[in-house]
Amino acid sequence: MRTGLIGAGIGPSLSPALHEREGAAHGLDLTYRRFDLDVLGVAPDGVGDLLRRARAQGHAGLNITHPCKQRVIGHLDALAPDAAAVGAVNTVVIGTDGSMTGHNTDWTGFRDGWRAGLPGAATGRVVLLGAGGAGAAAAYAMAREGVGVLQVVDVDGDRAAALAASVTPHLAPGAQATGHPSPELAALLPGADGLVHATPVGMAEHPGLPFDPALLATRPWVAEIVYRPLDTALLGAARAAGCRTVDGGAMAVHQAAEAFRLFTGVAPDPARMLAHLAELITAEQEAARVA
Repeated sequence: MRTGLIGAGIGPSLSPALHEREGAAHGLDLTYRRFDLDVLGVAPDGVGDLLRRARAQGHAGLNITHPCKQRVIGHLDALAPDAAAVGAVNTVVIGTDGSMTGHNTDWTGFRDGWRAGLPGAATGRVVLLGAGGAGAAAAYAMAREGVGVLQVVDVDGDRAAALAASVTPHLAPGAQATGHPSPELAALLPGADGLVHATPVGMAEHPGLPFDPALLATRPWVAEIVYRPLDTALLGAARAAGCRTVDGGAMAVHQAAEAFRLFTGVAPDPARMLAHLAELITAEQEAARVA
């Protein structure tokens, strides 16, 4: 079975190893190929041509990442309702008849990782820091989980407000979502039930903390989306403050697991995939130290 990933700068992606290892565990002859726009010299708008090329090569499905999650929509034959609601596609399933259907497993990945890592977490008021693609998936997941008040914070206040407006139709009756520029975080985070962190701060390429950890004094739960490294500075500060936490590996693995199920029709083992992810990241970090 052929699967793969379309995106830019995806050479370091761990998705091939995650999918191929899980496939092997189920006795599947599964390959997962990278279609890197940078390597192929293809512009983002060429995603449709790459999709059709993969279909002609016999691929059963493809994951889609930056910068093609919105651009791919116009090249699909059908769109799953949740992908339409989020406004982005990260998984395309190619049917035996050649039809291409878009799905979004980012939101289910966040939901499932959040549920598993923070069982019983309160959702009366949740602050979402970051209104990009990952933030949009997390916002939709929180809406579906019954959040009472979702306060979206971003360096771009207009982008935060736009995300809040887009998620509002999916909230429970009486719930609300509001958008805020970053300077308002200091007033919003104290007393919140939880924080979802969806900015690049904390990645290996962008080390550090996204805000003053003193803001965690009221001990909100913290859900991290960054997963390389798995243990970010924010998670360390949150644990030191007494917060319950879940790392970004949970979302990464659960979104991959759902994509695997869509591609293969086989139920994956997320716990095994989490172990594989941790092993892959540890090996990556060790190789970087040696280099």
